[in-house]
This record gives sequence, structure tokens and C-alpha cells, in this order.
Amino acid sequence: MTYKYDYLVIGSGIAGMSFALKSARHGRVALVCKTTLEEANTYFAQGGVASVTNLAVDDFDKHIRDTMVAGDWLSDPRAVEKVVRDAPGQIRQLVEWGVDFDRNDAGEYDLHREGGHSEFRILHHADNTGAEIQEKLVEAVRRNPNIDIFENHFAIEILTQHHLGKVVTRRTPDITCYGAYVLNEASEQVDTFLARVTLMATGGVGGVYTITTNPLIATGDGIAMTYRAKGTVRDMEFIQFHPTALYHPGDRPSFLITEAMRGYGAVLRNIDGEEFMHRYDPRLSLAPRDIVARAIDSEMKASGSDHVYLDVTAKPAEETKRHFPNIYAKCLSLGIDITRDYIPVAPAAHYLCGGIDVDLNGESSIRRLYAVGECSRTGLHGGNRLASNSLIEAVVYADAAARHAAAHLGEYDFRTDIPAWNDEGTNHPEEMVLITQSIKEVNQIMGYYVGIVRSDLRLHRAWNRLDILYEETERLFKVSKPSRELCELRNIINVAYLIMRQAMERKESRGLHFTIDYPHPPVTP
Repeated sequence: MTYKYDYLVIGSGIAGMSFALKSARHGRVALVCKTTLEEANTYFAQGGVASVTNLAVDDFDKHIRDTMVAGDWLSDPRAVEKVVRDAPGQIRQLVEWGVDFDRNDAGEYDLHREGGHSEFRILHHADNTGAEIQEKLVEAVRRNPNIDIFENHFAIEILTQHHLGKVVTRRTPDITCYGAYVLNEASEQVDTFLARVTLMATGGVGGVYTITTNPLIATGDGIAMTYRAKGTVRDMEFIQFHPTALYHPGDRPSFLITEAMRGYGAVLRNIDGEEFMHRYDPRLSLAPRDIVARAIDSEMKASGSDHVYLDVTAKPAEETKRHFPNIYAKCLSLGIDITRDYIPVAPAAHYLCGGIDVDLNGESSIRRLYAVGECSRTGLHGGNRLASNSLIEAVVYADAAARHAAAHLGEYDFRTDIPAWNDEGTNHPEEMVLITQSIKEVNQIMGYYVGIVRSDLRLHRAWNRLDILYEETERLFKVSKPSRELCELRNIINVAYLIMRQAMERKESRGLHFTIDYPHPPVTP
């Protein structure tokens, strides 16, 4: 089946839905979700949204500097300036869509502070801000008559001149996106979605690792599709490991213990109950995430333990329960009373700072293809993401992309000569165990060799092992009818390759990329 829409949006988190809502004013929108509309990385974001709102103590320049410092001065100043200054306006837009941020008794926003921030500027909804945003946007999308929702549809490839018989390389000028091939999981057929404008909002890559806070749908689909279409992908070496995921063996994804808890006053302790952050950074537990994650990794390796502890027992019990009701309930379900007991925590793959390279309008190197949210590389994060900057980046760039796309929509035609998906001569793979085992192997390779601390030797070993999996998977894909599992395997291999290759190319320790072969100079307080 062939569909024609003005806008094709792939992904249903805060980036995809806010773009869809704004674009629906100008045309018909197809919103494609690989599972349900509700399931997205956004839902799992606990901490909040960073924005300068209390001008009595805060200002844009402070937020800009905090972002640049956290990014190890690799951030694009233009992107930082854009996001920080546009943030308050997009906060107002979220509120108009129904998002309820917590307020104090005076009716002002109840602002939190997180690691790397010089001021209290984190807007939140208890400790489930992402869920609040996701739910309100879902309601708005479902009400919008100009948005058609396609749940349990999996985008396989974007359509370019390649599908018209032209040889497309990374040097081909004016590569253009005309839509995507999308697998309807119910019918098991691949449909053709033609679009004037296509948006990638497919989220992150946590599914590449065994231990991750991301939902398991985060398999880097948009990045892999764009890379295969010869689009530019950058900064994939910068994988942020959240320092404090709840340590509970067997949980995948890992439950996130928000950074806001350290801003609230929780302290890190090693397996012996001793504070240790003073040995690594003068900012102690409120140091940026890369420093805290490496410190925890070092303490775990020194003691041979699988975790450290987060201690919030010094804070008033009722206040802790009020600030972190979901964390309290989750831990209590495992027999941990956070008002009296230490919380076992360990780092987990959390956020990708790189991705599809885009300009200030959110447009990629492929014409008519935009990318917003975690799958995009705007330049905001540089070498490391400042806490709670991601959700605001998503809405700011979704707004920019929607404005730019609407201004040019009338210039674009549908390519009706795109052929239908051809799966002649293919079969359903008989041994699904091969696919699931290959996914586990990729996860293990990335965890062992391409984690928080890297080396040239580890990266080359990972490369050699991944190469075998790549060849096996491509052979299987060519003779198989597409399935979500097979396509996800293909995507995580592509993404793992990009992380490794770009990690090999960076001959320094910078931001989230730490290699023992090129150690970073000592931190100077």
C-alpha cells in the first residue's frame, strides 16, 4: 500500500509529537510509531526541563556557560544560544498543551538544581516529568484531526534517489528524502509512505548496551537509516552513562535514580559506606555525569563490586517521599526504604550526545529530512550533555524544524515513481534464536569494550568481533522477509559500528569519551 502525506514523522516522543502538532496546522501528518504512541524515551525522563525562569538569580549567560562547560567546550555556541534563549517560550507552549510543572506555595515554579547547573532552573513534575509531558502530548495528538497515527509500524529505510536507480554515495550532491518504507507488523507487509517532508525522531541508542536506562525500543533506528542513506552522522563516541541507575540484577531497562536526588542532597558512598567523590572532583556528587560515572566505575573496579550506594537518609523522610514518590515506591517494592537504607546504584547507558548532523533548522545533510531529539546532533551537547537540557532541546528544535519545513512545503512534490518494496524470493527466518543471540553478542561487545573507559586495543577487538556479526546479518537480511527483530539487529550493528569508528578517530580524552591511551589532563579546581 502507498500513502501520501505532507509530513511523515517517525517517532512519538516529545520531539516527534511536538513537531507533529505544529506541522498539523499546515498539512496532513502521518505519525509512525514502532510500538504504541505512549512508549518513548520521553516517558522515562525523571528529572525535568532546564530553562531560565527565575530572573532574580538566573540569566541566559549562566545557562549558556554551564552548557559549554559540561560539553567540554565542544558545543556549538550557536546551538547553545538558540536553545537557552528559546527555552522559556517553549516552556509556555508545553504549558498550553496541558503540561503541569510543580509550583511552590507562592505559585512560582518549584525549581530543582542538578549536576553542572550553577542555579536552580529545572522545572519538573514530581519525579516523573517525562511521563507528564508524554501523556499530555499524546492527548493533544489523539485529538488532532490532521494527524493520522500508525502504531506498531516500523520504518525500515528512507527513500532517496537510490530507490530510483541512481548510485548514491556520500559525495552525491543534493541527496533528497521522499519518505520511507514502513513495515506494518499486523499485515507483515512493507508499505510505501511518500512525504514532502520527513522527520526522524527515533530517540537514542541505549539498546546497543546490555545495561541501559532506555526502553528497549531505543535501537538507533533513525541514525542507522540516515547513515545507510549516506547522511552525515557525527559525535557518536559521546555516549552518556547515567551514574546512578538502580542496581537490581536482571532489570532491563534499569530504573533511573534521577540526578535531582543528588541536587536535593544525596551523597555517593562506596561499597564500604565511605564517601569518595572528594577524590575525583571538587564539585563532589554534583559534578557532571561523565566525571561521576568514571568515579563510580573506578570505585567499583577497585573493590570488585557491582555497585556503589546513593545515600539520602540524612534528609527529612517525608520531604524525600514528597519529592521522589516514584523512586520511593520502586525501591520499597524491592525492600529498600530510601529514607533509612542506602540505594544500590551503578552507571548505565543513558543518552547519546551525537547522531544525525543537523543545522539550526533541524535539517540534515539529506534534503527534506529533518532530525530532532536524541537521534539528532544539533551541537548543543558537545562532549557531554548538561542534565535536563535534552527535553528542552527537543521542543526548541522541533519548533525550528516545523517553521522551516512549513515555509518550504509548497516547493516539494511527491515522487510517485518510487517502486514498491520488493521481497520476491525471500523467506521468514526459521531460526529466530540466531537474531536474539546476535543482539546479545552486540550488547556484550559494547559493554565490555566500548563503555565508560576505552582503549585502542579494546576498540579494535570490538571492531573485529562486530565485523563478523555485520556480515552474517547482512546476508540474512538479503534473503529474509523483514521483521522488526531483524531490522533492529541490523540497526544496532550499524550504530555500534559508528560509535566504535568515531571513538577510534578521536585521539584524545574529551567529554564522555575517555581512553586510557590518551588520558585527560588532571582536573584543576
